[in-house]
Amino acid sequence: MSTKTPAAPADRQVQTASPRLPNPGSRKFFRTIEPYIWIAPSIILMAIFIVTPIFKVFQLSMNKVTRAGKLKGFNNFENFTTVIKDPSFALVLKNTILWTVAVVVLSTLLGFILALFLNNEFKGRKVARAIVVFPWATTLVIQASAWKFIVNTDYGTLNTLLMRMGIISAPMNWTSTPAAWFGWEIACGIFVTIPFVCFCVLSGLQSIDASYYEAATVDGAGYFQKLFKITLPLVKSSLTVSTVLNIIYVFNSFPIIWTMTKGDPANRTDTLVTYLYKLAFYNGKQGEASAVSVIGFIILLMCASVYMIYTLRKGDEDL
Repeated sequence: MSTKTPAAPADRQVQTASPRLPNPGSRKFFRTIEPYIWIAPSIILMAIFIVTPIFKVFQLSMNKVTRAGKLKGFNNFENFTTVIKDPSFALVLKNTILWTVAVVVLSTLLGFILALFLNNEFKGRKVARAIVVFPWATTLVIQASAWKFIVNTDYGTLNTLLMRMGIISAPMNWTSTPAAWFGWEIACGIFVTIPFVCFCVLSGLQSIDASYYEAATVDGAGYFQKLFKITLPLVKSSLTVSTVLNIIYVFNSFPIIWTMTKGDPANRTDTLVTYLYKLAFYNGKQGEASAVSVIGFIILLMCASVYMIYTLRKGDEDL
């Protein structure tokens, strides 16, 4: 006679469910898209405040635009041909190139020399560095206004100082020609740009290990040998960054020119930025102003790209 063990009641049966493991595929997918989730807000902001205005400017430059800003349809690049045929455009483009090259080259050279000086140990170095920051920290409108006051013929501080020192006997007109005005604008641009270059280079100088200079001294290297064989190659990346940013900032600089001369007389001191401002807001030619902006954008993009490619290739060859 077989005996059967009675089954346990249903409420007494204990069922142990195995823990649910996360899906490895979903975790891998999340890790893949996680960086894009974090940078999505920045991309959205860039699209709204950078890409969209650039697209709008290109659209305006290729359309006939009314004074109210309404598009009247594609005009077969008429805005560009009208701007290029204007005799003032050649003068303004020449001024822009001269302004950019003079300010960037001279401010880079003087900023590099000043950075070498501030990198040395001397009493009052912190105070000297703080003083160098002042021109950069002050707004460009204030700087340009100060320079305009300094060179004023009637009550300018330059004439007052020179007369008190006995160098001149009567006030001199330092801005008698448009070329003289433009020269003072370039001087102001150099003055306010030197601190930026100086501190970019100074950050690179402070990252150089002192052992390189000690080894070069032991080998009998002089100051200029250390400068060209150690310092310049090791601060090249800092110089590249400062120069590219300088080209962009100086090329698009508006406050100095506008505060000192407004581009007058007859566009003789205008740059592309002030020229397109007059076209857009004084003459109501928004399409032509947009065309000038696109031309400036293309020139700036080409110059910055060529400089960076040349610098990086030269750096790879040195390595």
